[in-house]
Amino acid sequence: HVQLVESGGGSVQSGGSLTLSCPASEYIFTTGSMGWFRQVPGEEREAVGVLDNDGSFLYGQAWKDRFNISLDTANKKFYLQMTDLKPEDSAMYYCAADSIFFGLDVDEYNDWGQGTQVTVSA
Repeated sequence: HVQLVESGGGSVQSGGSLTLSCPASEYIFTTGSMGWFRQVPGEEREAVGVLDNDGSFLYGQAWKDRFNISLDTANKKFYLQMTDLKPEDSAMYYCAADSIFFGLDVDEYNDWGQGTQVTVSA
């Protein structure tokens, strides 16, 4: 079973870019999906975007124009490319996977990484 460990977080100035990565879960190659999620202290975790095993994408409205999810099947890596970052994008970012679910409902995902912090300064 693949352990999800996020990497690539850090501090960046407004307008900058970051790419987060996570090992690809076996679920994305079979019956499930993977996604990127974010959480600000004191707020609920929310979905940034998810990818189904058939190649379908769903994005949260706030990020669909600036963030891109991709899967490197050869290297089994799952990415979140973030561009034109804004201070309000600052959060802990998580990758997650589920064996059957595909959607933006955070509670349906059962495998989670520990998160990587993204901080965007003005």
